[in-house]
Amino acid sequence: MSRTVAILAAAGFGTRMGSIRPKQYQDLAGVPILIRTVRVFADHRQIDRIVIVAAAEHLQECRQLLGLYHLARPEIVVVAGGRRRQDSVRAGLAALDSLDDLDIESDLVLVHDAARPLLSPALIDRCLAAAARHGAAIAAIPVKDTLKRDDGNGRVAGTVDRNALWQAQTPQVARRHLLIEAFRCNGEREVTDEAGLLEGAGIPVQLVAGEESNLKITRLEDIPLAESILGRQRTQPQPRIGHGYDAHRFAPDRPLILGGVKIPHPLGLAGHSDADVLTHALCDALLGALAAGDIGRHFPDSDSRFAGISSLLLLAEVVGKVASAGYRLGNADITVVCQAPRLAPHIDAMRAQLASVCGVAGEQVNIKATTTENMGFTGRGEGISCHAVTLLQAD
Repeated sequence: MSRTVAILAAAGFGTRMGSIRPKQYQDLAGVPILIRTVRVFADHRQIDRIVIVAAAEHLQECRQLLGLYHLARPEIVVVAGGRRRQDSVRAGLAALDSLDDLDIESDLVLVHDAARPLLSPALIDRCLAAAARHGAAIAAIPVKDTLKRDDGNGRVAGTVDRNALWQAQTPQVARRHLLIEAFRCNGEREVTDEAGLLEGAGIPVQLVAGEESNLKITRLEDIPLAESILGRQRTQPQPRIGHGYDAHRFAPDRPLILGGVKIPHPLGLAGHSDADVLTHALCDALLGALAAGDIGRHFPDSDSRFAGISSLLLLAEVVGKVASAGYRLGNADITVVCQAPRLAPHIDAMRAQLASVCGVAGEQVNIKATTTENMGFTGRGEGISCHAVTLLQAD
């Protein structure tokens, strides 16, 4: 199984900041820049290991900070860097040799500037996906300003065509074996980023749309700008969690519909609509996350419009309410409780149906089935109940 390692380049001294202390250890809105950057990767679901490359004389300070902010754990390794950025990245790459759960062929190595603490998890996702597909990728933004060439004496010598120019950012991601090959091919040739190493080795690098807010803090005036961006990010809606529960009794002469899928069984479920207890629980969880009541409030059984209706249509309307509130489904975890029928053969089809209506990938919807060991109304075969938990994220 492939793994992803983030190497955070934190060995620079930040001389352009005009400060004795390296910029990555200075505070941004009360928290060290380095810690803010580490947190982004420590919280990301696709990052398995983090290697922080710090200047040798700041190793102790770096480790103390990680402990102070409760980030000192086995998945985070701190190693000494070198004089140049490429020396530091090489040191971080070498540190991976001692980690026996990694695979040189399939692993992805992500390199990021420790002084870029404002990147989004979505940008990490895009870079990792592009590198997994193409072998190597770099976050970058198109150059917007007109560029002038200097004649060496402070005068304009010409205008540079900006149409094909991109401003490089990080993350920069490559398969581990490609990055090792790039170092081997380039020898001691000085480069300013990992994409330069890969280019020098003839390895294609895919451009990925970066973010204007992915600011590299370089000068003192960058601090208030970064704090302003951070303030705007904090105003984004916070994730919301919802729980839904529904139960229906068995009834003759009705099809058994669960998750939009017709399940072979002698009995169906009683209800005003198609009585899809699974989809109803999911609807309730989504509405609960919005603090918008329950399914009965929005689709009352006193309304003839909903008689016999497919619950997938009700789910689609609920998903529309979620989108109108500025959210999208992050993931759903659903538990169906019944003694019979056996649902395992139908779970993949149910996941696909629900994920399609919710507009998410199949792996964002989990369905599991359990019995109550013949206890209670479900155990006696009187009906089916279902629990659902959802996480909504800002769109």
